Amino acid sequence: MQGLKGAADAQMAENRPLVAANRFDISKVLVLLKGRDRGVPRSPLDHPLPEPSTKRLEMSIQSKPFDINHGTLDAQIEHQHQPHTVLYLAYGSNLCYETFQKGRGVRPLSQINVLVPDLRLTFDIPGIPYAEPCFANTGLRDHDAEHKAEHPPRYRKDRWKKGLVGVVYEVTPEDYAHIIATEGGGSSYRDILVDCYPLPPGDSIPEKPSGQPFKAHTLFAPLPSDQQLMRLNLRGRLRRPDPSYAQPSPRYLKLIRDGADEHALPHEYRDYLDSLQAFRKTSASQGVGLVLLLLIWGPIMVVLFAMQRTFRDERGRSPKWLVKLFEALFANIWRTYDYIFKPIFGEGERTVVGEEIQG
Repeated sequence: MQGLKGAADAQMAENRPLVAANRFDISKVLVLLKGRDRGVPRSPLDHPLPEPSTKRLEMSIQSKPFDINHGTLDAQIEHQHQPHTVLYLAYGSNLCYETFQKGRGVRPLSQINVLVPDLRLTFDIPGIPYAEPCFANTGLRDHDAEHKAEHPPRYRKDRWKKGLVGVVYEVTPEDYAHIIATEGGGSSYRDILVDCYPLPPGDSIPEKPSGQPFKAHTLFAPLPSDQQLMRLNLRGRLRRPDPSYAQPSPRYLKLIRDGADEHALPHEYRDYLDSLQAFRKTSASQGVGLVLLLLIWGPIMVVLFAMQRTFRDERGRSPKWLVKLFEALFANIWRTYDYIFKPIFGEGERTVVGEEIQG
């Protein structure tokens, strides 16, 4: 746990962009810009992958986090004297075959369902108002606060108290670099190692996991500190005033639910996912707001995504100047929404029925 806190503190000390720029699709054009054609793997429902070998899981204990800003993954793996594969923890849309394997062309070698007690699922990465308000992320669990809480959390998404549930894929270094590239060129993330406990089949999830943990890599994007926001002149913009306020889109939430079904995650967790409410436009003015927002910012997004695909390096990283352009773009999208679009066209982060904000 201390290692995770150290990683989070180190990340917050860096001047990094505050969003995962290409987690969403504005149109089919952006889908083409995001990925590379690497063939279409077979459906996991017809050909389930094996679990990682016991030896591979045991060797993970000696792993170290990758520095995705410097050096290639291959070189770092060689230096660590580790197997030439990466154990990668997925928890959001990458659970879903359609996104992870068919869309991004990643071909896992093995997979295993896991519970990660030190992390929790969040939806605090801002996307696009009216379309994709937020995306999945992880945060550090505060066990003491969970036990001391006298009232249930305000939002349904914050009511899960048993740690992060996900899937660890064994992938090649090339595929892990591609994962970094498709998560915004690695711009918002830091690679960290977390303790994962194999999750046996069943309907429920234990309060405290048992068995021998192993370590897996995941991409961690903690909320930016106030100091960062002041330095970037982005106070209150990309770290939304209430990070739990926004609801994911129906499309995005469906990907997570589909992935949970495909991997047969415990029914208790799937029931939790089913309880989450997606953002839905409930007025014509919200649709008008989305169209106008994309007319203003969409062409710039298309150009930047094309540049990202062209200029990213072998580690999947975008150059710093391009990262800054993305940073400025999304800061201004949310400024436009907060100061102009929301007062005129209405709510773009949560579902509104009548005059009541839902869920």
